[in-house]
Amino acid sequence: MKSARFVSILSVLGLAAAASFAATPDGKGGGIASGAHENAQAAGQIIYHGGPILNNKKGVNVYYIWYGNWTGNTATTILPKFATDESGSPYYNINTTYYGGAKSKKIKNIVNLKGQASDNYSHGTTLTQSTVLAVVTDAINNGSLPKDANALYFVLTSQDVNESGFCTQFCGWHSHGNVGGTDLKYSFVGNPARCPSNCLLLNKTQSPNGNIGADGMVSIIAHELEETVTDPDLNAWYFATGNENADQCAWTFGSTYTTGNGATANMNMNGTDYLVQQNWIQAASGRCDVKYP
Repeated sequence: MKSARFVSILSVLGLAAAASFAATPDGKGGGIASGAHENAQAAGQIIYHGGPILNNKKGVNVYYIWYGNWTGNTATTILPKFATDESGSPYYNINTTYYGGAKSKKIKNIVNLKGQASDNYSHGTTLTQSTVLAVVTDAINNGSLPKDANALYFVLTSQDVNESGFCTQFCGWHSHGNVGGTDLKYSFVGNPARCPSNCLLLNKTQSPNGNIGADGMVSIIAHELEETVTDPDLNAWYFATGNENADQCAWTFGSTYTTGNGATANMNMNGTDYLVQQNWIQAASGRCDVKYP
């Protein structure tokens, strides 16, 4: 979903003579898996609009907030390993094609999982964008997590938790907000096991690590992280359509293979198979891929 500004110029006869659109991202692009997807390969170049990127010489920090009931769920092992596996990988290296300010200030191929916290339904089983930010704020205020301006805070929800728009308009999103005077980046990632038809394009019954919810969340986490590091304040890297880099490749996976348990995957990182949406390589002839170079 993208916000758009519509301008029309009427002729003296009262007819619309022309119209122009200037779209900007809202962090909720990419849609759902069952929706129509664009021909990303014909998209042209992504545009730098001058805003900051989320990056320093030590890379980007990630925090997980496990919202709801995760008792006995293997996601608590799968998702932290994925964050660690991304760092230094050919997949995350795609983000090094992006820069902020001077072209020398490129994103580093470093992801640091810095902390995790649990939240036992503090805001009930139905969340909104404002209550997602409240979950992040609570974790910081109660000392579970530090306040970190060079980070993305993921609110990961168990299967019984809904969010307005989840499963019908999007499977995850990213945004930013003021927490104690600091502009922090945060993301909602819903559990695709709640709506596999809309938030799992592949692996609806079997997945690389035997947990369709967690394996689906891997792909959404990757999507939101790469958009956040390249467009944290929604004013840096995006297409004229309003698509951010991962939106342009949403729900496309490139070449895949069959894992030992019969699931579909498209990459193996440090011995673990994953199925992850492609990302956009920022170049003169950009393209969607799962690795760079």
